[in-house]
Amino acid sequence: MADWLGQVFFFILELPFPMTSPIYICGPTASGKTSLAIALAKDLGGEIVNADAYQIYKGLETISAAPDEEEKAQAPHHLFSVLEPTDLCDAMQYRELALPIIADIQERGKTPIITGGSGLYLKFLTHGPSPVPPGDQALRDELEKRDDASLIAELETLDPEGAAQTNLKNRRYVIRALEICLLSGEKMSKIKSDWKKTSDEKDKDLRGLVIQWDAEALRTRIQSRTDILLARKASAEVTALRGIASETCRKAIGFREIEQMLDKDITREKCLYQVSAATSRYAKRQRTWFRKETWLKPIPAPATLEKAKELLQL
Repeated sequence: MADWLGQVFFFILELPFPMTSPIYICGPTASGKTSLAIALAKDLGGEIVNADAYQIYKGLETISAAPDEEEKAQAPHHLFSVLEPTDLCDAMQYRELALPIIADIQERGKTPIITGGSGLYLKFLTHGPSPVPPGDQALRDELEKRDDASLIAELETLDPEGAAQTNLKNRRYVIRALEICLLSGEKMSKIKSDWKKTSDEKDKDLRGLVIQWDAEALRTRIQSRTDILLARKASAEVTALRGIASETCRKAIGFREIEQMLDKDITREKCLYQVSAATSRYAKRQRTWFRKETWLKPIPAPATLEKAKELLQL
């Protein structure tokens, strides 16, 4: 009996991660994150935590392609449809909502499976908020009054390395870089360098997958899903939320386009095209974001449970 317990103990020590360590399932929209997360949750007895900026809202279930009731019945789901559409939300607020839920799942001996495509929300959850100071409107208004040459000259004086890393032809980038230096009293380049070192250390304690599709195949999936969403309750959702949805809520892809369709400013066909095109552009930005998160292991699509477990060493 003692020998058996000892073997189990040493087996646990050899695991690359604790059994309740979170698993992150990431990827662009329409990549199949939900189905893979559910498969893992059923296999591991895990619980799913939402990391999508719009699936967190009540009343956006169709537009955001949130899991339906049949999917939710297959495993415990958290942080879906919990905010009122009138609520504002950002990455920091999401972090504050998600952390205690993840901790509770772990305390009960379960594995949290965090799934979503909102890169900034995930970054705040995994690495904490950026040390870069938030914008200051009064300072920005002052900087906006100045010409490009004086802005660039000051940035090059305060932070030569940061200036070399900044696209100086982009006025918005220059103003933001200078704003960071002035507000923090430090070089922007140093803040970012220190943050990268801290992030690299945290990467070692994370495990996750990013689903990778061929770009053309993903566009086809997006177009098909957009057609399905418009045929379901998407128009009804927008109708119900017009005039009350928060600015965050209204940023959901499809919201404004469907409003235009309801107002007869565009046809259904034009709406379908615009939503599909906007979703494809968003997916491209998501792919770019997740490529930089090198701790995520790429999993070829369509992602299978067997391949996921192999990559996660489960």
